Amino acid sequence: MDNRSIERLLEDLKHADPEVRNRATQELWRRWFEQKGVAGLEQIRQAQMLLETGEKLKAEAVLTQLIQDLPDFAEAWNRRAVLYYVQGKYRKSLADCQQVVQLDPIHFGALHGIGLCHVALGEYREAIPAFRRALEIQPYSIENQRLILECSAKLS
Repeated sequence: MDNRSIERLLEDLKHADPEVRNRATQELWRRWFEQKGVAGLEQIRQAQMLLETGEKLKAEAVLTQLIQDLPDFAEAWNRRAVLYYVQGKYRKSLADCQQVVQLDPIHFGALHGIGLCHVALGEYREAIPAFRRALEIQPYSIENQRLILECSAKLS
């Protein structure tokens, strides 16, 4: 991805105007999904359709194959993390989210996912830094702000 345009989008995530923030958010998601072109995007869509029809094992197989074929495709890892999360496989989801962040440190979705996995595992102290990192990228995220407060309350 073009560094200059990414920097601009990251700045737009911090803009006071919610429309500017929403456009930047959508553009980043679009870039993440389209990082590997049509072939990668089609595989992600296929996995999503399988998941929506309840064929979780097939969706996992599609995503795992995509990760094997394109190990630097951060969104493939992120989609599999989402799949694991909805299945209650929080440790597997956490591992995939961490891989996403290794590949793309600004992936606020994966950072949020790391926090959610820790919350699901009752690891509130570990969740807070993940939500804070996501909040550094998206400072207007009410959801991450709320989750930080909830985790802090559980620790007191």
